[in-house]
Amino acid sequence: MSTQKYNKYLAFALCVITTSVNIQGPLYAIYAKNDGYGVLATTVAFSFYVLGVIPVLLAFGGLSDRIGRKKTILISLGLSIVATALMMLYPYTRALAVARLLLGVGTALMAATATAYMIELIGSSDTARATTWVTASTTIGFGLGPALTTVSLLFYETEQPASFLLLVASALLSIFLVWGLPETAQGRSNTFKSMLKLPYFNREVIWYGGGILICWATTGLVLSIIPSVLATHGLAKYAGISSMLAISCGLLFQPIARKLDPQVSCKLGILILIPAYALLAWGALHANLPAILLAAFLASSSCYGFVYLGGLSGVTRSAGNEQARASAGYFLMAYMGFSIPVIFTGLIVDQYGATIAFYVFGLFLLLGALVLFACQSILKPESATIATP
Repeated sequence: MSTQKYNKYLAFALCVITTSVNIQGPLYAIYAKNDGYGVLATTVAFSFYVLGVIPVLLAFGGLSDRIGRKKTILISLGLSIVATALMMLYPYTRALAVARLLLGVGTALMAATATAYMIELIGSSDTARATTWVTASTTIGFGLGPALTTVSLLFYETEQPASFLLLVASALLSIFLVWGLPETAQGRSNTFKSMLKLPYFNREVIWYGGGILICWATTGLVLSIIPSVLATHGLAKYAGISSMLAISCGLLFQPIARKLDPQVSCKLGILILIPAYALLAWGALHANLPAILLAAFLASSSCYGFVYLGGLSGVTRSAGNEQARASAGYFLMAYMGFSIPVIFTGLIVDQYGATIAFYVFGLFLLLGALVLFACQSILKPESATIATP
């Protein structure tokens, strides 16, 4: 099997795993209605995902060194199947919390393994190429899930959409394909202690991680809170479209991001994020669907175009032999943003209304951006002079 096929098979697996993460998104309002819960319960269930992510990224960054890269990806695919099947059988918010927990574990295992595995499969020191494969496939996957479910619901409204069956079938196919990939890390470390590795943090990981933190916080807002806001205006069926625009359209901007220095790419993305969020908040509060969709598209260019690719490239290049642990640290900060700010925003929506919640979240974004620009001097000088090919 050629190296190019190895890349494609792994990229397909990464896409399937990330597709499973948000495939339930358009049904959040239905799950909450089935249980009689409000926005806060939905955001809490949504954030159970991070309860699965954080322990794995904190303590099991070396798992793939211990059991092998391939086995780790296979476990992630298996968890995607179990979580999706659970929501097909029990379409309630309580089940969503469990499913999100399982998906969090699977995604964390994938995140800590994918970049290192892709580099090893390519067999080259060209980390930029491997990073491009990883960011492209995961960006497509994160946005493809809600889009597939939205399309399925347009044809037939049900709590068990055809997109779920398609995901399970794709995951089974991916397991078959990944099974044939070569193992690149098994036997590299044979002690249990080696499996328990904390994420690696240097100045670059912290700075780039801060950028992706505020970006993915915005994405989390679009995925978990915007659907409920749209539902109050009778626009719930468009939630999947906004979710897809908020993620997958970032892929269109990754070719530009690849030509920029990682630091420049991240700063540009953050500058786009602030006005994009302002437009998103205004559109949501005034039930202006075109404004919401345009804002989601702009946010995607920031979060999954410039900041995601630029940040992961900067982190990988700065980490030396600690690429897997550095990736774990980067994604740890990303998923902290994906959960904690979103939970507090959901709480504010329930207690004080959407208007106050959007203002508070906007202040959080603005302060985060100011801190990042004020602290950019902590980066090593060479990280601002070497452009990604």
